[in-house]
Amino acid sequence: MKLGLSVGYSGADMALPMERILLAERLGFDSVWTAEAYGSDAISPLAYIAALTKRIRLGTGVVQLAARTPAAAAMAAQTVDALAGGNRFILGIGVSGPQIVEGWYGQPWGRPYYRIKDYVSIIRKINERKEPVTHEGREISLPYTGEGAMGIGKPLKSILHTNPKLPIWLGTGTESNVKLTAQIADGWLPLGFVPGMMETYRPWLEEGFRRAGNGKSLKDFEIQAGTTVFITDDVREAFRRMKPGIALYVGGMGHRDKNFHKDMMERRGYGDAAKTIQELYLDGRKAEAIEAVPDEYCDEGSLVGPPARIRERFPAWADSGATGLTINATQDEALELMAELAEARPVG
Repeated sequence: MKLGLSVGYSGADMALPMERILLAERLGFDSVWTAEAYGSDAISPLAYIAALTKRIRLGTGVVQLAARTPAAAAMAAQTVDALAGGNRFILGIGVSGPQIVEGWYGQPWGRPYYRIKDYVSIIRKINERKEPVTHEGREISLPYTGEGAMGIGKPLKSILHTNPKLPIWLGTGTESNVKLTAQIADGWLPLGFVPGMMETYRPWLEEGFRRAGNGKSLKDFEIQAGTTVFITDDVREAFRRMKPGIALYVGGMGHRDKNFHKDMMERRGYGDAAKTIQELYLDGRKAEAIEAVPDEYCDEGSLVGPPARIRERFPAWADSGATGLTINATQDEALELMAELAEARPVG
């Protein structure tokens, strides 16, 4: 099973765990993944990582669509991929939530489905360099002819010649956007994926492949799940350490009426807990919101405990339908254990 290492986004002081990243590459990890919220960006760190590594794939998990025009995202991805020697960059894209889209980037929320579709189509045209880029979309068009335009925009072709098939993956979770992901993307970064979820997602993916109309199927598609891995003899303490982050995202990373993380928790069968966590968090009762996160929810989405417990639970991830697994881990021994398990257990 292909393994990825998550390094996320930085805290108050910019830092990258380069020793851990280099260890992951030596252990045979397939990819390393960055992220962005409203601090460090996802692409710049990958240029630094590229300079210090040799083969590990470089993925954004994810760049926020509102942060850059399609052309800017394509230029940055092409540039880092070229600096890394080519065929190493994965452009993972997600929409973020309306609070960040409108509050941080000053962009309209619009219609995410069509915005994603336009965004990916434009990037594909830029990468392929078949002709100067034009696009008439429902949300994004090139050249721009809207309010304030001079009307003299010129279709252009990228100066830089790089990988015309640079992989584009999407981070999505709703039914309509998962179908769109299967239709137009090369891979999927599913939100909150755990073993057993493919029963829900498979029909959506199959419909997207059908819409692609080119014989596309799961064999042509990468699915990168994610999990926390922590070796410890105190499983309950491991859950306790995970709960503040879960409560933050389910309770506070979004508006009361628009929170993808809360929706995902509900989809996994924890509707009552999700409602309680959000109500407590938005009411300023954060400690109570943290306590309201169920241990079972933590356990489903992680691999924690003594090595024997992790070994016992790993096959469920290998057989989950995902082709890869990105791990969030801070222990060298956790990376080593996962490398051993992934090598011994092919994807089921």
